[in-house]
Amino acid sequence: MKNLRETDFAYQAVYRYLTSLINESVGDSGARLPSLRSLADRLNVSISTIQYAYSLLEKEGRVYSVAKSGYYALPVSSINLLHSGNDLLETVYVSTRRPGMLVLSADEPALLQPLDSPLLLMERELLRQYPRHPQPCAQPCGELELRTALAARYTTSPVRCWHADNVYIGADLRGVLEILITVLSLKDATVVVESPCDWTILRLFQASCVRVIELPLQTDGSLDPDRLKELLDTEPVRLVMVSSGLNMPHGSLAPDANRRAIARLLERYDSWVLENDCHGELGFEADTMRFRDLLAPERLMVFSTFEKFIGPEAPYGYLLSRHLNTELQRHFLLRSFRLSPIRQKAIARLYSNGRIDQHLLVLRRLLKERKGHMIQLLHERLGDALQLVEPQGGATIWAHSLRKVNLRRVFQRLVAHQVVIAPGELFSLQGLYTQHLRLSHTFGGDHDLATALGLLGDALRLESID
Repeated sequence: MKNLRETDFAYQAVYRYLTSLINESVGDSGARLPSLRSLADRLNVSISTIQYAYSLLEKEGRVYSVAKSGYYALPVSSINLLHSGNDLLETVYVSTRRPGMLVLSADEPALLQPLDSPLLLMERELLRQYPRHPQPCAQPCGELELRTALAARYTTSPVRCWHADNVYIGADLRGVLEILITVLSLKDATVVVESPCDWTILRLFQASCVRVIELPLQTDGSLDPDRLKELLDTEPVRLVMVSSGLNMPHGSLAPDANRRAIARLLERYDSWVLENDCHGELGFEADTMRFRDLLAPERLMVFSTFEKFIGPEAPYGYLLSRHLNTELQRHFLLRSFRLSPIRQKAIARLYSNGRIDQHLLVLRRLLKERKGHMIQLLHERLGDALQLVEPQGGATIWAHSLRKVNLRRVFQRLVAHQVVIAPGELFSLQGLYTQHLRLSHTFGGDHDLATALGLLGDALRLESID
């Protein structure tokens, strides 16, 4: 453990070591794992490092803790019992947590180049500068320094400007969106979303009793202005959600002319406009037109997360809004998110010293290279089975089966061979995309990708519907 590379933090090595111990566990009864102190002595790292690695595994459902007893591995058979098998998304989540799986379903761009090394180094430096107080000053909407940094980053003109009071930071993206749904009174209201849409957002709307109307993207990534106008004229649309630039999982960028046409149309109606900026920093071409560059801020809100480009060390979600400030502040106060002020300060410093911009240049290049390699493999091995959307950014590829297939059965066949894909139906609440799938081109481990793609091709042929 003493010779770890600079970018390979101790907790990551501990995490991998514990994962190996869990995978070696046999039988259906949970195997007891080493105590914090014994493992710290064994690996020559701090107890807090061991605790952090265990907490990550606990969040993933790989271990569980027993008071005054310690940590235990959760056997794979127990993990499989956590779901009924009827919910496809639940099955995907459970399958990705099984040991030895090649996860081709994930959307984790930062996996290629996490920013955890500079982030944690900055945090350690700040811990020396800022002694911990018994009762720190409460900032329910997030650390002021980070809110100020985000406001400056999103400001592009004296008209399209943001201030720290317009920025709200929560523990994760889901928590921030839950507050927004409450503040905008979206329960039983109508929301129009670009489609395909991230399943986390769709399920959150569904759980909150929001009526979702999906507006499918056209083949070039554009939205149909006539269809949107028809919806705005005939439906009581409370909110329209659009991607800032890059649409994921489709991976496309709408033409500038289409983006301008949609912006002009939205300005004529009273609906709120919510810009999804989660992948806004991950387009291969950095200088792209955003909806917030075209829309007046009177009805505009923006949400995003750091996790897509920094990594799991920065899971926070955030919202920018110049409206409903009193209500937003009240709900953030009531939610009482427990956020590390030092971690937030560290992220803010990485913005101010330019480290995030440097990181994004490298990450975009790596993503583009990995995308090119994956596209080539898919054309070579599955060119007769899949039609691909050439992604303009991000870590995934959207594909359409050239033959009519039962993709649920394709998914099940692949899981049996320890490969996980994301069937397209996950990205719609209205039964769209049953012939589509999302594939990741960023994944960890030493898996044989060529063999996995061969298994995918076999499954697509075997589950073809005549």
